[in-house]
Amino acid sequence: MSGSNFSNQPAPANDPAQLTVHELGGVEALAQAERTRRGRWMMGWVVFLCALPVIASYFTFYVVQPRGKAYGDLITPTPELPADLAPRDLAGQPLAEDKLRGQWLLIVVDGGSCVGDCEKRLFMQRQLREMLGKERDKLDKLWLISDDAPVSESLRGVLEATPAMQLLRVDADALARWLRPAEGQALTAHLYLVDPLGRWMWRSPAQPDPARVKKDLSLLMKANSGWDRAGR
Repeated sequence: MSGSNFSNQPAPANDPAQLTVHELGGVEALAQAERTRRGRWMMGWVVFLCALPVIASYFTFYVVQPRGKAYGDLITPTPELPADLAPRDLAGQPLAEDKLRGQWLLIVVDGGSCVGDCEKRLFMQRQLREMLGKERDKLDKLWLISDDAPVSESLRGVLEATPAMQLLRVDADALARWLRPAEGQALTAHLYLVDPLGRWMWRSPAQPDPARVKKDLSLLMKANSGWDRAGR
């Protein structure tokens, strides 16, 4: 009879109903491994796409750049933001280190008493940001204070009244392991640039020419058009 012939047909080899418990476990393990592999690929692409604007900035600035050489010093390899930097505001309140990421940082380093050319560098820092025009919102200004000396109320008031400015005390030893001056110079002699991932990647010459520094910064900001977050 046709009905009995149909019922005697062998089941397909890949029919889940015909698999043993051991074989079914193997199939599930293979499926899980495939899901894990796909997840890792997707995570890798997400990380790559997030870092792409910074990668493009480096490539444009240091490879495509027609004049071939920056005015400041390219730092290679780029030192990461140290875990023991311990930033804190002038009231002594700690600041989470992730607050120093996501934005380009133009840094002045000096003690709280701000002697010598300190105020001159802070003024230059402010002017350089304004000179960037529409690109300036990608850049924050940061004064890293390496000691416990008090900052004068007048200077603090002027600085805190300017856009995108932070005054932070940090651990002096950690700072010295992260940012380094050119040979024969003091740590306070330069302006330092840190990228949005928290990596120190550029240092101005001592006694820098603002117009030439501005050209370096402009190239970086324009190349980094995909990473634009309002200053903190």
